[in-house]
Amino acid sequence: MQKLGLAILAFSIFLAACENPAANKTRAVTSTVSTTATDTSTRPAAAKGESLAVTPDNSKVLFTGSKVTGRHEGGFNKFSGSIDLVNDKPEDSSVKIDIETSSVFTDADGLTKHLQTGDFFETEKFPKASFASTHIVADPAKGANNYTVTGDLELRGVKKAVTFPATITLSPANVAVASEFAINRKDFGIVYAGKADDLIRDDVVIKLDLSTPRKQ
Repeated sequence: MQKLGLAILAFSIFLAACENPAANKTRAVTSTVSTTATDTSTRPAAAKGESLAVTPDNSKVLFTGSKVTGRHEGGFNKFSGSIDLVNDKPEDSSVKIDIETSSVFTDADGLTKHLQTGDFFETEKFPKASFASTHIVADPAKGANNYTVTGDLELRGVKKAVTFPATITLSPANVAVASEFAINRKDFGIVYAGKADDLIRDDVVIKLDLSTPRKQ
């Protein structure tokens, strides 16, 4: 009886490992690059509001990838960016982030090194990835602080417009942005299939957790 219980437990763990982490996440809408990007440089100086620094000290850029037999957590250690907060309204504001792809990390050393190669990020040829928002629109149907964000994501030399949900919360102390959504890695030229008996899934979950302090 004990052996049966252990077998059931092991099988349950195996099934959990095989689940697709992107299955219950909103999939970002991907399209050609927007030609109507917000150009904050043309705003009058008084309208720029606050420029809040996005750094690894206050924010996280993470991802979850998976294959037939399991999943891996990862992210980036080095990135910089800013939130240009205008009129204390997310709809008037913008965010941009530049990521050093060689700073990628995962829960497995061998995988981390593999992600730096031409099979994935090809970090020597494409040392930077970036995101710059072009539109932020309130989504009141989902409740307060819910928004739809559209912006240009460049990864591995491929730039696409992506649209995804986010919660944006403003307080006197900081601006917090949280989002979790899935993208198809093949849209950005990452087509490595994996081993024949352990194929890599196309969808990757992106997790953004920004908490930028405001100037007091």
